[in-house]
Amino acid sequence: MSTYKIIFAGPVGAGKTTSIAAISDIEPFATEEYATDEVSALKDKTTVAMDYGLMQLANGEHIHLYGVPGQARFDFMWEIIVEGGIGLVLLLNHANERPLEDMAFYLDAFKEFIARTALAVGVTRMQPGSGPALDDYAAVLAQRGLCAPVFEVDGRKPEDVITLVQSLLYTLDPGLPQQAELAGAAA
Repeated sequence: MSTYKIIFAGPVGAGKTTSIAAISDIEPFATEEYATDEVSALKDKTTVAMDYGLMQLANGEHIHLYGVPGQARFDFMWEIIVEGGIGLVLLLNHANERPLEDMAFYLDAFKEFIARTALAVGVTRMQPGSGPALDDYAAVLAQRGLCAPVFEVDGRKPEDVITLVQSLLYTLDPGLPQQAELAGAAA
């Protein structure tokens, strides 16, 4: 039996904690504390160390889900948490003032990890007719020589998050559709 580790990253408020909770087959672990800085204008609590969840695949293998804090001041945790990871789910809050700049920041911050693993991008809180289109996010990836799936997702909907995780897994191994389906959360 194998275990895998996927990292969820992105700015504060992008939906990392919510997404992990939506698909975890166990009660997720979160290290949220009350925000005391500029983050408090966005939300009451924020992740300060990590989020953790676990998904079981139908074939008995497991995927460990780790969410990193969105604030750059916790970047020392990013380096620790990515160790042993097989890929990055980058969540971006479309409602942020400059979501494409957010994307560029996280692509730079996780550049080495992405280069040796895989990437899938989920854009949350999209509103029709406002801000960049999904093609604009894909263009940022293309400018950097990256080819990764980009989806609009609602982190509260397990089916959206599962699609994002499956796209990451299929990027790593195109044979996975026949080998492993997500178990508990997919039901």
